[in-house]
Amino acid sequence: MDARTVCAAVLLTAGVAVLLLAVLALQVLPGPYARLHALSPATSLGAPLVLLALAVAEGSARRAAPLLVVAVLVGVGGALTAPALGRCTAQHEGRIPRKDPP
Repeated sequence: MDARTVCAAVLLTAGVAVLLLAVLALQVLPGPYARLHALSPATSLGAPLVLLALAVAEGSARRAAPLLVVAVLVGVGGALTAPALGRCTAQHEGRIPRKDPP
């Protein structure tokens, strides 16, 4: 095994571990807000680690670049989506007032 294969295996193992822990937390945690806390690491850390592992295993920079772009988009998108879902849930439950469009 070369260094690239070992690095890809470590990244893949870490990413899958984060995703599995998030799935376990979704099953155990009560309520939507606690579940959002479990979802955030899966989207902002777990999926990007798996994509990074695939990019490292790919070897070619030209073929790895799209994977890295998707990893960044998933990471940023996950970090932006969780607070938006939390706000929508709070509005649906009546905890914060809804802002009607003009």
